[in-house]
Amino acid sequence: MPESTAPPVALLARITGRVQGVFFRAWTKEEAEARDLSGWVRNEPDGSVSALISGPGEAVREMVAALHEGSPPSRVDHVDTAPADPPDRPGFHVLK
Repeated sequence: MPESTAPPVALLARITGRVQGVFFRAWTKEEAEARDLSGWVRNEPDGSVSALISGPGEAVREMVAALHEGSPPSRVDHVDTAPADPPDRPGFHVLK
């Protein structure tokens, strides 16, 4: 099935390292919007960041690769991903 007609891929990512207080959520939103992805990103109480990423498979794979690099001031130690349901609303959002 061609990528353009394939159903969207959705992943839940958990990013650990120095990812809070370094503009990681804003950077994630910019990167996701540049790839026309939907979903959200939020800080977690344990210091990690979670992100729901949904869209065409190739764009989702590119976003996961970008998450491994992180924003310029961040330090990403690990990115875990798991399949997820697509978001309920379009666009990419920073959650509190």
